[in-house]
Amino acid sequence: MPTDLLESLLRSAFPEANELTVEDRTGGGDHFQVIVASPRFAGLSLLEQHRLVNEALAEPLRDGTIHELRIKTREVAG
Repeated sequence: MPTDLLESLLRSAFPEANELTVEDRTGGGDHFQVIVASPRFAGLSLLEQHRLVNEALAEPLRDGTIHELRIKTREVAG
C-alpha cells in the first residue's frame, strides 16, 4: 500500500495534527511506522491514543494490507 493512501486516511481522522508522517519501513508496502502529534490526544492515555490511530487505519489493518504497524503519538498544544 502506498504511504500517501495511509497518510490520507490519517489526515482525515486527524485534520488538526501538527505532525503526521508515514514511513514504509521495509519498502514492501506492508510494514509501516506512523507518527501523529495532535491536540486531540490531550488527556488520553498512550493506549487510547494508539486506539484512535488504529481506528483510522481499520480497513487496511482488517484486510491485511498492513502487516505490521508501529505507532508513535504525542499530545501537542492546540
